[in-house]
Amino acid sequence: MVLVTGATGLVGSHLVLHLIGQGQQVKALFRNEEGKLRVKSVFEQYGKADLFKEILWCQADIIAIPSLEAAFAAVDVVYHCAALVSFDPKDEEKLRKTNIEGTANIVNYCIDKKVRKICFVSSIAALGDLGPHEDKITEETEWNPEKIHSYYAISKYGAEMEVWRAQQEGLEVVVVNPGVILAPSFWKEGSGEIYQKVKKGLVFYTKGTTGFVSVNDVVVLMDLLMKGEVSGERFVLVSENKTYRELVSLMAEVLKVKKPGIYANWFLTGLAWRADWLLAFLFGKKRMLTRDLAYSLHSTDRYSNEKISTLLGFQFQDIEAFIRKNG
Repeated sequence: MVLVTGATGLVGSHLVLHLIGQGQQVKALFRNEEGKLRVKSVFEQYGKADLFKEILWCQADIIAIPSLEAAFAAVDVVYHCAALVSFDPKDEEKLRKTNIEGTANIVNYCIDKKVRKICFVSSIAALGDLGPHEDKITEETEWNPEKIHSYYAISKYGAEMEVWRAQQEGLEVVVVNPGVILAPSFWKEGSGEIYQKVKKGLVFYTKGTTGFVSVNDVVVLMDLLMKGEVSGERFVLVSENKTYRELVSLMAEVLKVKKPGIYANWFLTGLAWRADWLLAFLFGKKRMLTRDLAYSLHSTDRYSNEKISTLLGFQFQDIEAFIRKNG
């Protein structure tokens, strides 16, 4: 039996679809009926509505320990996809509670219930910081605690520490660190928000660079890693390193709308995140652009997928081809 936490999210829903399509028996965690409907829409979008009924649903919350008892009954392997993604400083406590304490709860149950193996979905945000003579971030790049990291990055790094602690206690573990995960444009959260902004007429672009990967590649690789003998390893899941300008321009072309034409330099993004802070302070609005997010839009970090590509001989989907097909 397979247990998937965060089954109603981007990675979780696509993973459940993939695993059930492979004939695996899947128990999926959900918190409310709205989440289940979101998963159902994913199955329908891929023409797999008939498989939705195969999901074994279990209502639970990773930060509500008693609710997890039934979820772990007869479970052999766990995919831990549940996480809070936020760059709003106000969410620091929630990030720690969900991402660090929630992960600790999951791995503790894995150990107690004699689960064989867990795959944890981390992030490239939890990887290390480039040194003076390094040009690409890998699984071995060291985390520098003296450098500024977002609260989200710190929470995912802390979650990984819980997973490695569980490994020391005998649990087989695999950690994946995906880049920015791209999904079909019907997905309305995460990367789906980029499609929506471009469609509405995004004006500004930045020249920052990061790693991108399709959600389909992420779930296929997670499945392959769990079926294999590998344990005690982490893997960067990135198809390509692209600039944000390249990404949004491509999306605009596919969506047949005007491409962003104004370069938002450090000065402009600095003004923008400060204005966003002021509006949030005065009117209680949710932060849309924080200092950490503004900084990331100008970062030129590049990521290497050599480890996973060498191990599995895996060929990642071309990002441009993915967007043209799924936009």
